[in-house]
Amino acid sequence: MAKFLLSVHVLGAILLIGPVTIAASLFPRFARQALSDGPERESAKGSVRLLHRICRVYAVAGVSVPAFGVGTAEVMGVMGSAWVIASMALTVAAAILLGIAVLGTQDDVVDQLDKSDTTLSARQSLITRLPRLSLITGLFALAWLIVVVLMIVRPGSTTRA
Repeated sequence: MAKFLLSVHVLGAILLIGPVTIAASLFPRFARQALSDGPERESAKGSVRLLHRICRVYAVAGVSVPAFGVGTAEVMGVMGSAWVIASMALTVAAAILLGIAVLGTQDDVVDQLDKSDTTLSARQSLITRLPRLSLITGLFALAWLIVVVLMIVRPGSTTRA
């Protein structure tokens, strides 16, 4: 049972967490193009909407990854291990970053693109928020990178793997 749960957990992480991480990190670049006055503005709008949809859908589906992770840890008897607790804390932090900061800013950008009477100053205001969004998506990706390292290294594990 542990091998099955671990397999589903790892596959879920690859197929669900990976795409949302990539889409979230690409979003600021295309949002900058979509909000500015340039030749690529119209095509960038479609990209922004697609990346936002990917982030939303995969964020919801990605909830299964920590659920299977907790199940796996429970079956393996490692729930109290420091690396599992640290991984869970980082997962909660990543979920908060994604749910509040990343998706919130993305919502604002998409809402602005959907308005027909958008002003240049409103778009400029959002453009100034994009470097912060890039930073937050970087922190989101870093949290997952650390979780992956913890899952492989498992500090304090007696398996010596």
